[in-house]
Amino acid sequence: MNSVPAPVSPGAKINLLDFDREALQAFFGEIGEKPFRAVQVIQWIHQRGVSDFAAMTDLSKPLRARLQETCEVRPPEIAYQQASKDGTRKWLLQVDPRNRIETVFIPEEGRGTLCISSQVGCALNCSFCSTAQQGFNRNLGVAEIVGQLWAARRELGEERKITNVVLMGMGEPLLNFAHVVSAMRLMTDDFAYGLSRRRVTLSTSGIVPAIDRLREVIDVSLAISLHAPTDALRDQLVPINKKYPLRALLAACKRYAGTENRRKVTFEYVMLDSVNDTPAHAKALVRLLSGIPSKINLIPFNSYPNTPYRCSSEDVIERFSALLQQAGLITTIRKTRGSDIDAACGQLIGKVSARDPRKFRLQAVGS
Repeated sequence: MNSVPAPVSPGAKINLLDFDREALQAFFGEIGEKPFRAVQVIQWIHQRGVSDFAAMTDLSKPLRARLQETCEVRPPEIAYQQASKDGTRKWLLQVDPRNRIETVFIPEEGRGTLCISSQVGCALNCSFCSTAQQGFNRNLGVAEIVGQLWAARRELGEERKITNVVLMGMGEPLLNFAHVVSAMRLMTDDFAYGLSRRRVTLSTSGIVPAIDRLREVIDVSLAISLHAPTDALRDQLVPINKKYPLRALLAACKRYAGTENRRKVTFEYVMLDSVNDTPAHAKALVRLLSGIPSKINLIPFNSYPNTPYRCSSEDVIERFSALLQQAGLITTIRKTRGSDIDAACGQLIGKVSARDPRKFRLQAVGS
């Protein structure tokens, strides 16, 4: 599958962040250059973080001049950034004059995870997620998706290394399939970011046909926003379940894992007080995931303004986890990070209001 670069208006420069390697090779072929030039340029842009074509010294001077005249490397612009007391960093990125997204870096011992967005807003209307309250504006292009990684690496410098990327920010990645796949191809390309396929994770609410398609075109880790062990409850929490119910979703997960169970699927489960956190829910979850190579990630609910939900107590979460582990399911409890800057799971929205022309204030946040 080829990249789908964003359309270029007359007179505008071509943003080379929009191209994965295959698409960039085709681009150089169209302008009469050898395909190996694509590898050189991808290394300059993505490995070295260089945006000035004049600095790409292993290209000929005429090619550098031509690229300077007709092309650019343009990531989303950083409009605002915050640092949490726990080391988490969040960037508010301007993707066009009317739209902004949020990207979060989570440092941990031995790893650094970048949580990136795939859409401006989200159309799936999950009832516990504040991104859903924003609604859906548009898909992000390849440059706007991989550009979050490009910009974060540049901002972090040598201070922090990004070892993992999760598409768990704003939006449903599988509803922006072509752009997301091209961006992930750059993330896993040895000539670009060189991330292991196990270190790039796509999180979906369960777009079943796209899960099957994903399995055919790229090998990355899959996470499912599950959040309920029955169709009746999941219909309320994750409305896409009405179109792709649990039976169809779990069958797709088994296909994704493969006949040899090469992959484990991660199931994300947000803990909502008195909604989905009882021992009966835990036992139902055990039955639901029987026979699927899986890991379960229990996520303490992170509050946002006007939500009707509360987070389950620590004791309830621990008891829920113990029941799953006793049944033989690999279970972890996600540590809440960045909540003091609205950077925790479920808090990203990317909207701002200007209280002062020199300063932005982040509003309620979601993903």
